[in-house]
Amino acid sequence: MKKRYALGTAAAVGLTFVLACITINIYFPEATVRKAAEEIVEEIRKTDEEKKAPDALTACPEAAPFSLVPAAYAQEATNVSTPAIRALKETMKKRFALLKPYFNDGNIGETNLGMIDVRSEAGLNLQTKATLRNLVKAENDDRTDLYAEVAKALDIEDSQIERIQKIFAENWIAAAAPGWWIQKEDGSWVKKS
Repeated sequence: MKKRYALGTAAAVGLTFVLACITINIYFPEATVRKAAEEIVEEIRKTDEEKKAPDALTACPEAAPFSLVPAAYAQEATNVSTPAIRALKETMKKRFALLKPYFNDGNIGETNLGMIDVRSEAGLNLQTKATLRNLVKAENDDRTDLYAEVAKALDIEDSQIERIQKIFAENWIAAAAPGWWIQKEDGSWVKKS
């Protein structure tokens, strides 16, 4: 009986050890998130002039039928769109027009965490400082909501939102104009060249 009890205990301890070593691998669709981030950032940052500029196919429609790549194999757009994401994008597009002068003047910059940060309020009066701070807070709140909505749309766990945020940060920084402040991975700030 004692031997049987010892054997059962050893088996239970062994099973517990094996189960403790099992890790859960959480699937993260990085390529899909990168494509979604690229499209969303581009849509928000695109100016009206860029939207009106003709692309290669509309500029030369007779070239379209002679394409070597069939239309069926054209790069497909991601399907990361919900009413909440569309509403956030529209709000952020409108706000970008108000933020752009502050980016151009070096008052704000893009962080390496997918947010914007006030860099300098030098030369701004009290009212302008308050406006700037309110714009930055509203933008960061919307970006936080956007990352959460992208996670929800792609069925990604909340614990992975930080990864989504970092991917978006890369795109916001890539979309920054030359002369805008951007934060490097080590936390230092530089003007984009």
